[in-house]
Amino acid sequence: MKKTIIVLASLLSVATLSASRAQGVRLGLRAGTNYANLAGDVQNENTYNNKFGFLGGIMLNADLSGDGFLSVQPELLFSQKGFENRPTEYTNVLGTTQKREGQVTYSYLDVPVLFKVNASGLIFEAGPQYSYLLNAKDETQVTTRSGLTGSTSSSSSHDQKDLGRLNRNELGYVAGIGYQTEAGLSLNLRYTGAFNDFVKSDDGAYFDGDLKNARHSAIQVSLGYLITNK
Repeated sequence: MKKTIIVLASLLSVATLSASRAQGVRLGLRAGTNYANLAGDVQNENTYNNKFGFLGGIMLNADLSGDGFLSVQPELLFSQKGFENRPTEYTNVLGTTQKREGQVTYSYLDVPVLFKVNASGLIFEAGPQYSYLLNAKDETQVTTRSGLTGSTSSSSSHDQKDLGRLNRNELGYVAGIGYQTEAGLSLNLRYTGAFNDFVKSDDGAYFDGDLKNARHSAIQVSLGYLITNK
């Protein structure tokens, strides 16, 4: 928890210091979608598919150059990441088959601090990001067929509370391009990734150990609107 506070304080200090030197500060809103999946050393990688998730929140843009060319933009976003399970069957030495399908959604509070260049409406932006895991929703269904009796059974998981196997704090980065009108409306394409694994390293049971070296990543498409100061 102390590390979390230190990271948040550092990011907000950068944003606050930049804003204090800025000529103009504008509040804004952002909403869009994540096209998320997993990066890193993922075992059985072809069984984990991309999934869509919601992205939305607020932002604060502080003009550093006085003409809007260079600014700093901290954001506070609710962001859904995760993956879909591709229906794949596994067979053990006894002939028992198991098929896993469904999806897992990880809901985060993302705090990116972006340095932004506005070249006549063309936007370039990049910066660090801190993320805090709010909850995880596992909607995985496992179907098992016995190789001895031929009987079939299925089980579903809807666990939204057990976060003990996951690292709730994540450090990452964001980079992207976009276009912004003079009225403050923008369309942004971003890529975000994490530096650290989201499953605790001492846990080899989570998804059979496939994700012990996995990190979140996502392509983001969003609309933003900076409110014009009167």
